[in-house]
Amino acid sequence: QVQLVESGGGWVQPGESLRLSCRVSGLDLDHWSIGWYRFIRGKEREGVSCLSRRDGSIYYFDSVKGRFIHSIDKSQNTVYLQMNDLKPEDTAVYRCVTVVYERICKPTGYWGQGTNVSVSS
Repeated sequence: QVQLVESGGGWVQPGESLRLSCRVSGLDLDHWSIGWYRFIRGKEREGVSCLSRRDGSIYYFDSVKGRFIHSIDKSQNTVYLQMNDLKPEDTAVYRCVTVVYERICKPTGYWGQGTNVSVSS
């Protein structure tokens, strides 16, 4: 019933850009906030961003602030993550997830399977 499906990952060189998509089914995005987390090899899970279902406010974690843009198209049931000026440190599996925006994007019960982003020369 509930599905979050990411797409758009790939390999790029430092300084290039990618746009990730998270297509959501089975959830009304007027009632569910969506965030992005990344899983970096050898590190703990790291928050990227999230968007409030209440007023559209967006929270960015420090590592991506000023480079990444989180957006939503409710008509397409899709959340996007535009990633600019990518760095090798951004290499990770990126997953979208339902969150509690008011608790600094705390993940709740629904995760996507992830899309891989690799950044290297």
